[in-house]
Amino acid sequence: MTPIDVTREKQAAAQEAATLVSDGMTVGLGTGSTVAFLLPALADLHRNIRCIATSPQTESIARQVGLMVEPFRDVISLDIAIDGADQIAPDGWLIKGGGAAHTREKLVAISAQRFIVIADSTKTVNNLKGPVPVELLAFGLGSTLHRLGNVTLREGVPHSPDGGIIGDYHGRLDDPQSTAAWLSGTPGVVEHGLFPPEMVTTIIVGHTNGKVEQRIITNNGQ
Repeated sequence: MTPIDVTREKQAAAQEAATLVSDGMTVGLGTGSTVAFLLPALADLHRNIRCIATSPQTESIARQVGLMVEPFRDVISLDIAIDGADQIAPDGWLIKGGGAAHTREKLVAISAQRFIVIADSTKTVNNLKGPVPVELLAFGLGSTLHRLGNVTLREGVPHSPDGGIIGDYHGRLDDPQSTAAWLSGTPGVVEHGLFPPEMVTTIIVGHTNGKVEQRIITNNGQ
């Protein structure tokens, strides 16, 4: 069996996603190691695009390669958003938030007409498994943690780009929809890293041979 070349797989997925962007588009840029390959690919193909970055790291790299980045303040909707994922289930459910930017990433994704997920083959799983990243308010943190139960706070990465406390929920994920609803309804939780299939348009998975697998999520509700 050929060993998995994760770097090559990420590059293949990112380059494929870059071809889905057209000049004049407003593009949401995610955060993470796969998106790091997307940014130069976009810059090589497109100079006339407006970009919204989900983290200071992404914004810095995007500017370095020559992409135009603007604040996500007055922009109402995006043509397309492209981001990675930590886990991708067969039905299109995602876990995101390894980079602690999942609140911004979810806001950008839901604001886009198309949300494209790019990943290497190791990110595809049969069933989602915890932990699920969560962003929490500092105010009342002890109370929130008590109500959530099985949450650990991250050491060394204490804050989101907007100053929220980052933790990971280690509870069961037999029913991602129910877990997502419960986390969303818990006061003190700013946002969680479960992304529903309705938010996703296309999943692009790179493979070591340079080929990509593109999967359309047919139940996209946008």
